[in-house]
Amino acid sequence: MTGRIPGMNTRQALSAYKQVGVQSGVTDASPHQLISMLLDGAMDRIASAKGAMERRDTGRQGELIGKAITIIDNLRVSLDHEQSPELAGRLSDLYEYMQGRLLEASAASDTAALTEVRDLLATIRDGWESIPAELRRPAG
Repeated sequence: MTGRIPGMNTRQALSAYKQVGVQSGVTDASPHQLISMLLDGAMDRIASAKGAMERRDTGRQGELIGKAITIIDNLRVSLDHEQSPELAGRLSDLYEYMQGRLLEASAASDTAALTEVRDLLATIRDGWESIPAELRRPAG
């Protein structure tokens, strides 16, 4: 096995993260850290959207859900289907499912759907963080 982590394109991930307004630490982050930051960013926006939903602030709710969808979409398109086609395919399907659930959550003000997607992202992040350090590709 090479030191390359399946499922990421660093430039796309960096672009996605900057696109949603998160600046600190991005430039010096390793590819592995970048994906962690994207997952955290999506979960943070979902948590904030849930708060906006509970306050009935539909404008802010829509904005935050839109940002979470953008992050998840960029995670999906960054998958490396050549390195690990089966894993990338499954993650792609899961990311598409999450995006659909977020759209449903926004349309129906469904906090349970937000919680479901946040929990799925947390599970992915836990798995991502469990990758041994020696298998993580260095930045650059």
